Amino acid sequence: MTTSTLFIGLMSGTSMDGVDGVLADFAGNAIRTVKAAFSPFPAPLRARLMDLQTAGANEIEREAQAGNALAAIYAGCVAQLTPFAQGKIAAIAVHGQTTRHRPELGLTRQTNNPALLAELTGIDVIADFRSRDVAAGGQGAPLVPAFHRAQFGKEGATRVVVNIGGISNISVLYPDGRTGGFDTGPGNVLMDGWIGRHQGQPYDADGAWAASGRVDGALLARLKREPYFSQSAPKSTGRDLFHMDWLDARLQGSRAAPENIQATLTALTAHTIADAIGIAAPGVEAVYVCGGGASNGTLLRELAAALGGRVPVESTEVLGVAPNHVEALAFAWLGYRFTRREAGNLAAVTGAKGPRVLGALYPA
Repeated sequence: MTTSTLFIGLMSGTSMDGVDGVLADFAGNAIRTVKAAFSPFPAPLRARLMDLQTAGANEIEREAQAGNALAAIYAGCVAQLTPFAQGKIAAIAVHGQTTRHRPELGLTRQTNNPALLAELTGIDVIADFRSRDVAAGGQGAPLVPAFHRAQFGKEGATRVVVNIGGISNISVLYPDGRTGGFDTGPGNVLMDGWIGRHQGQPYDADGAWAASGRVDGALLARLKREPYFSQSAPKSTGRDLFHMDWLDARLQGSRAAPENIQATLTALTAHTIADAIGIAAPGVEAVYVCGGGASNGTLLRELAAALGGRVPVESTEVLGVAPNHVEALAFAWLGYRFTRREAGNLAAVTGAKGPRVLGALYPA
């Protein structure tokens, strides 16, 4: 490892639309974004990754091929960032693409080929951040609360950072320095799936389709009966639970119009986040949203209403970090922590036996 403080973080999340990358500088223990980039997934790769979300034939070979394709996309994102490095990049910290997350079985799987990425870039690669926490008895997720504390914590104030990707999670930043957090349930995953089925669109831009419908209260109540929502933390989830088959099973007998179902799915995401905040952070003073959901105005208005209009709901942009850069920056930070042999997890969040250094190194 070099003494450089420049790290690249790469994050491809549950929405599977592409990879967000940031070049970050941690000089003086500060956290500064130098440059950001985005590389979309080609439709065939996204389809292959979606297929890997469920069991199927020849999975080992198909996953390996997808990992090779991902490494090429990651390398392309890195190439957009390296010209802005004023010195040698210490490492690339890459999350990979989650294809299984079953911590109750002691497993989490992020498809990737970090060895190939090191070959393609000539830069050290740090990968596989979640499995050590799972090995220590934790959920392996969410990992971002520790970074949220470092970046967004404020002494004397209770803040909640909400990441709305395919799945939603919250980080509770208590005024005394404690940090809590867990996955609340679906973020965009069901909304994206529903609009994709009915309109052929990858997502509901600004929640416009949801805004054209009305919330079906009875259906919302039925969806909220999912046992996951009432489980105690620590907890985490993913497409292993929340997928279109899960939704279809709960829509049986419903005569709601498609736009009303979209409105109800948007309300489900907002209400389950608000419910979680009400339990974990009843004294919250401000809520800051990052991830793709931060661009959905209908969702943010629904969330503010579900919180009773009592706290401001704003993008992390107001705190100096663009909402679509937060997770990639978090993994750059985790890579930085790895090189210093400092813990990246919070046992109080994941349920692990204690703090652990997260990641595995693939030298250039």
